[in-house]
Amino acid sequence: MARDFYEMLGVGNDVDAAELKKAYRKLAMKYHPDRNPDDRQAEKKFKEVNEAYDILKDSQKRAAYDRFGHAAFSNGGPGTGGFGGTREASGFGGFGDIFEEMFGDFGAAGGSRRGQSAMQGSDLRYNMEISLGDAFEGRKSHIRVATLAPCDACDSSGARAGTSPVTCSTCGGHGRVRAQSGLFAVERTCHSCGGQGQSIDDPCRSCGGQGRVRKEKSLSVNIPAGVEDGTRIRLAGEGEAGMRGAPPGDLYIFIGIKEHRLFQRDGANVHCRVPIPMTTAALGGHIEVPTIDGKRARVAVPEGTLTGHRFRLREKGMTVLRTRSRGDMFVQVFVETPQNLTRKQKDLLKQFAEDTGDKKHNPESAGFFSKVRDIWEDLTE
Repeated sequence: MARDFYEMLGVGNDVDAAELKKAYRKLAMKYHPDRNPDDRQAEKKFKEVNEAYDILKDSQKRAAYDRFGHAAFSNGGPGTGGFGGTREASGFGGFGDIFEEMFGDFGAAGGSRRGQSAMQGSDLRYNMEISLGDAFEGRKSHIRVATLAPCDACDSSGARAGTSPVTCSTCGGHGRVRAQSGLFAVERTCHSCGGQGQSIDDPCRSCGGQGRVRKEKSLSVNIPAGVEDGTRIRLAGEGEAGMRGAPPGDLYIFIGIKEHRLFQRDGANVHCRVPIPMTTAALGGHIEVPTIDGKRARVAVPEGTLTGHRFRLREKGMTVLRTRSRGDMFVQVFVETPQNLTRKQKDLLKQFAEDTGDKKHNPESAGFFSKVRDIWEDLTE
């Protein structure tokens, strides 16, 4: 009686695709003939786990197996025709997936996909610098990018107008060439056509047979409000055109934000350092400060405000990306020392100093110098 495929792979019948592949890879590596030369038993096990995985990795085959068991793949059942194909019958189709991951261009499957990938256009990068105000409001910007664009003269085919590409004589139009190597049928991308399956006998004079030419194109880019420094914006299909009509790459725009003269950004919040007169700090009052949206906000300064005190203005900061919310603005004040005083002003300040020289009016300085005196006394003992 044939062994259960799930049992061969050491998994339950409710296993998902990822766990199934993980179990298969482990067994395939364990019993691979290259690791077990001249071991008939290991070779048999290797074929069994490949057969089991070839059935269970395919959703249609797996459904048929779950319903009918091995009978679904005997006597001309689905496994020999409707689901099958020559590669599946070889017993090494599943291992081709691992072989492809390990060795890239070599493998038993995915030839046309890799050939197409090789012809696909490259991704491009564009560095854009914007102001903090633009980052707050968002903007629509126009950029010009030097790139490879589809050739209009040959309609991206690479062949001169009036002619067409012909089937590649090396691969017969498959884009892959196969060679037998021991137990494996090894495939690789056709070197003659680069995996396209077609060759150009009479190339287009404008593009030299590539199907693309270098141009500069203009693009419109929407910068969303709240964008941060280092944000990457992807424009799908706006990279270099692929060769001979292959898919284009993408364009990635990297956002850099210039330093602002007044504001420093911290995520959705902004910080601003504002000078205030000594009299306002001592007596209290109001000051007006600019905000990131170009308006002004009025801040009440309580009497006795010290340098370094921070005032929080709610929802006066940056726009939060893809929302209607805003961060906060923090205003840090520093008390400005008067300069260029007249004689009268100096006399008034001297009188003020004499009247306020006790601890009640200057608690911090009085406390500091008290500590200094204690230190000096300790040193002289």
